[in-house]
Amino acid sequence: MKSRRIFRFILAGFLALIAMPLMASGVSVATAERKHWSTSRWDSTGLAPDPATTPEAVVQVYAARVWGWRGAFAVHTWLVMKPADAPAFTRYEVVGWGGSALRISQRTPDGYWAGNPPELLHDLRGPEAQALIPQLMAAAERYPHRDGYVMWPGPNSNSFIAWLAREVPDLGLELPPTAIGKDWIGSDRLVAPAPSGTGWQVSLFGLAGITAAAREGLELNLLGLTIGIDLLRPALKLPGLGRIGLPSAETPPAEETAG
Repeated sequence: MKSRRIFRFILAGFLALIAMPLMASGVSVATAERKHWSTSRWDSTGLAPDPATTPEAVVQVYAARVWGWRGAFAVHTWLVMKPADAPAFTRYEVVGWGGSALRISQRTPDGYWAGNPPELLHDLRGPEAQALIPQLMAAAERYPHRDGYVMWPGPNSNSFIAWLAREVPDLGLELPPTAIGKDWIGSDRLVAPAPSGTGWQVSLFGLAGITAAAREGLELNLLGLTIGIDLLRPALKLPGLGRIGLPSAETPPAEETAG
């Protein structure tokens, strides 16, 4: 009888975690579903610096809510980089439509994603960025799932960016809790470094696991949803709602994100 009450309590808590983001974003999700993603905005938001006036090397990571009802829970992440004196950015991401899942292109580096504005997660410039660019390019080329995409639990766009971060730990990237798929570390292993490179995680096919790291804090993953706590920069991490509290250590200050 006691075990049944505990199970019901856990189940109720899990359902509440699912309901919160839907309630919080119900209006915007309903609006998004009434139009097709192809008619949404994909143009620049002005977050990326202009290569014509920015000779230094730049590496940036962006995240934007995905289209439709899934946007209540998840973001799409991508990485862009520009070597010193390069005339344009190169964009690296994984998508679930048409041909190879891994896309390397000169698409708008800081564009809206199906009408949703991106957030700048990470911004490195100068010699530090220049040193990382060849490492990131090489890591992308050896990504083992470049021809595969599984929306849930992975490998998806967030799994790819997490892969790059693990392969190039000097990137120092902490992905948000809404990056569903970041905890998918493959079907052939259970333990891997945390994406930030400051700790470790255990994951069972991206469906259940735990991460303990200096940057990520303590995160529990259940069915791709993340709940966690960051004690160094006090914050809660909740499914769909993301990080609530102080920003992560790598969040660029507002005055540095304008291009």
